[in-house]
Amino acid sequence: MGVMQRVLVSGRVQQVGYRDYVVRQAQRLGVKGWVRNLNDGRVELLADADAAVIDEFLSKCREGPQLARVDDLSAFPVEERPVKGFTKRFTP
Repeated sequence: MGVMQRVLVSGRVQQVGYRDYVVRQAQRLGVKGWVRNLNDGRVELLADADAAVIDEFLSKCREGPQLARVDDLSAFPVEERPVKGFTKRFTP
């Protein structure tokens, strides 16, 4: 069964390749959604996949790429329209 999660990630997650890393992990696992920087230094993402896949994806998001440091990752369920693929979005 599909699960959609909105995720907020804080730490050293901007200017370190974190969004590209998230896109690669999403594509590898078949997660649909998007990722974007926020003006306050956090990264926000929407992830849609089966529960087991979401768990693995969030685990990878907690690791991040080599230059990143994830201090906090908060995920909560949301109901939104399904999306296709996984993309980077512009900062709102």
